[in-house]
Amino acid sequence: MINAHTFRLDGRLAFVTGSSAGIGLGLARGLAQAGATLVLNGRDATKLTVAANTLRAEGFTVHERAFDVTDPLAVKANVDSIEREVGGIDILINNAGIQRRAPLHEFSHQDWHELMQTNLDSVFFVGQAVAQYMITRKKGRIINICSVQSELGRPGISPYMASKGALKMLTKGMAIDWGPLGLNVNGIGPGYFKTELNDKLVNDPTFSAWLTNRTPSRRWGEVEELAGAAVFLASDASSFVNGHILYVDGGVTAQL
Repeated sequence: MINAHTFRLDGRLAFVTGSSAGIGLGLARGLAQAGATLVLNGRDATKLTVAANTLRAEGFTVHERAFDVTDPLAVKANVDSIEREVGGIDILINNAGIQRRAPLHEFSHQDWHELMQTNLDSVFFVGQAVAQYMITRKKGRIINICSVQSELGRPGISPYMASKGALKMLTKGMAIDWGPLGLNVNGIGPGYFKTELNDKLVNDPTFSAWLTNRTPSRRWGEVEELAGAAVFLASDASSFVNGHILYVDGGVTAQL
């Protein structure tokens, strides 16, 4: 029977990477509102503590782990630490990501490597480290934050598109390999949301006008509007959803 408890996350531990601001923080807040205990992650320890204290002031139980998710040794050490000192990770959201904009023929090799390390390598490192524990318990939810650029393109962001397209397929691969072992692995594909990452675009009247006309819902998304998708994919309500990318985009991917 479906009821409000089907969507509750009480007693579950959620680890969210890149959660000191923006989409990651919004997703973490949504999971906490559904009852989850949180482990926040970011590279900047000071910024991370500010975010954690903000959520604590709202009445939520929050732990912090400041480390670089592109460093596989740091990932393994911190996942082991969480499992040992905080508890078993029930929910993982791989949210850490960056953007770099430039025409492809001018895109630097350094920017390419940094973008791929953050947007793709980190998901493999963190996902594998957490999955090894989830597999022993024969259960767990992994949610990878993809993008509408997993499906659609825009000028000047080809490497970002490549990273998010690959992440879509990595998500499906995780579901294929880990589904038989008890895990559910899905993705969320955000459209255009008002975040620090998109500040320049939000404040560009020409781009904002183009975007709102291009989006059936005729507006930018608010970060809070992603939380419902995360809670659904983390909860018992999505028990038979595996290998799916849920686009939360105001209809951008529906319209040519």
